[in-house]
Amino acid sequence: MRSSALAHRLRRSLLHRLLALLGALLPLAACNSQVQPMESREVSFQGQDFTVVSLDLHREALTLHWKNPDTGQPFGDIQSLREWGAANGKRLMFAANAGIYDQAYAPLGLYVENGKVLVPLNLFRGNPAAGNFSIRPNGVFAIYPDGHAAVRSSTDFKTDGKPADWATQSGPMLVVDGKINDQFVHDSTSTKWRSGVCARTTHQVVFVVSDAPVNFHTFAQLFRDKLGCHDALFLDGTISQFYIDGTGYAGAPTFMVKPYAGIFAVFAEQ
Repeated sequence: MRSSALAHRLRRSLLHRLLALLGALLPLAACNSQVQPMESREVSFQGQDFTVVSLDLHREALTLHWKNPDTGQPFGDIQSLREWGAANGKRLMFAANAGIYDQAYAPLGLYVENGKVLVPLNLFRGNPAAGNFSIRPNGVFAIYPDGHAAVRSSTDFKTDGKPADWATQSGPMLVVDGKINDQFVHDSTSTKWRSGVCARTTHQVVFVVSDAPVNFHTFAQLFRDKLGCHDALFLDGTISQFYIDGTGYAGAPTFMVKPYAGIFAVFAEQ
């Protein structure tokens, strides 16, 4: 009987210790979930490597930033945005340049920040030789007031007539209605560091930057065949970088990066 009672007390003591340990670990797990608001992974496709960041808009707030609200001057780079966030009690978890811009470092197409249209939709049909933005169709990535995200061709976005809370226009579209943009050549030798985005579902947003130069066709295939994106939008090339908290920068070498206009960001409260 004594042996049985002793064993019972030992089991109870062990159980109490395990419960105490679990109670200590749960807050840490919750904390870790707060400072890791996205999934970042390396993906290989057709012999090339890419950095893929997936966001769940149910959990993470994806925003756009062009000018410092304190000074009215463009942030210009991710580090400046990161420092502004830190000064305002926010930790930058993810950032990416948000599309093509003009010589004055202003967004070349539609740019909507927190519900305000700062640059209107640009439906100018130029010569593709003038730049990627003119390769048809170009498109818009938008987040709407109900929280859902979508990639739409620029003409479809205009036809929809729906106001967005956050939006950026860039181009060309990589994937349109499940088909690779027919402007792309499979074996093209025009390779650059490239970045893009898709809304795989209404609330799951996927960003990709290549870890080395890649052509448009392979980049579009990655979105469609590997990542399951029905529509995807090219953001920029050559200068494209992602910032990922805890990892650093991915994409083009820093010496190739020039000032940005709009910047995608995910912040966490410090």
